[in-house]
Amino acid sequence: MKLVLDAMGSDHAPMNEVGGGVKYVKEFDDYDLLVVGDQTQIEAELAKYDYPADRIEVQHASEVITMVEKPAEAIRRKRDSSIVVSLNAVREGRGAAFVSAGNTGAVVGAALIYLKRIKAVRRPGLVAIFPTIKGASVVLDVGAFTSATSVNLYQYAVMGQIYADCLFGKEGSTVGLMSVGEEEEKGHEEIFAARQMITSTPLNYVGHMEGGDILRGKADCFVTDGFTGNALLKFAESVPKMVFQALREELTRNFRVKVGAWFAKPAFEVFRKAWDYAEYGGAPLLGVNGSVLIGHGKSSPKAIRSALLAASRMVSFGVVEKTEQNIESFEQYLNG
Repeated sequence: MKLVLDAMGSDHAPMNEVGGGVKYVKEFDDYDLLVVGDQTQIEAELAKYDYPADRIEVQHASEVITMVEKPAEAIRRKRDSSIVVSLNAVREGRGAAFVSAGNTGAVVGAALIYLKRIKAVRRPGLVAIFPTIKGASVVLDVGAFTSATSVNLYQYAVMGQIYADCLFGKEGSTVGLMSVGEEEEKGHEEIFAARQMITSTPLNYVGHMEGGDILRGKADCFVTDGFTGNALLKFAESVPKMVFQALREELTRNFRVKVGAWFAKPAFEVFRKAWDYAEYGGAPLLGVNGSVLIGHGKSSPKAIRSALLAASRMVSFGVVEKTEQNIESFEQYLNG
């Protein structure tokens, strides 16, 4: 079985996708790759590397959905795009998971069309991984859809706990519901109804959470609507750049400060690594009937390699199967 990689999605496609794919097959032997896109360009990039050639297969796709295209229109019009061809490969059983650093809206829309939703899942959600003082936490939805009903929020909690278990190697990850205060009377009707559903199930719910609780690591999984989650994600992405710019200015003021900065370099590296999206690779799309991971448009080869690793772990852990089982079994608690 292969992982399917869209080679035409990133800002530097297919160079970074091929570089990341080669990194993956040289480090890990669990899955081979099916790389989809312009065959001539992909093979030209592959020729730059020494790698086990029998582990990477190339499938030609003559079209590319760009970042500026309207997703719904592009999916209909470009049936031979690398995104559509890749998802068809997963649907047909030729691939175990799909990784793309392309147009997020197009990947979400095409995944809903070609893979469909998991039975009983109302709406899929995108997951982001945030660094915390305790390690990391997952947040969803971060932009698959801007709004969310109480049922959507409840189902995000189910899916998020499963993915947190997969990511952190544990069972029963804690779940928090984002609100405007920790007090249960704060929030709006959808949050109140979602909390009632969540607390009626075996989910390891730990209460209402505020924005600052994410970095404090007060839960393994934080649940919110896509509008709020995307705003949180974009803010988080700006933090390391701002911090390092400020540090650079302060730490170059005089010789004494420069010497101190040199000794503190290992600590700065730990901080940089914690906030580096390339360590995790991308955002899993939970709730569709297949393992799908969407990378940043600026994904480096390292980020592509990490995304492929994350996708392989989703498959090995059985995220899709466990989501379907839990969504269905929890219905008994809600209807009982």
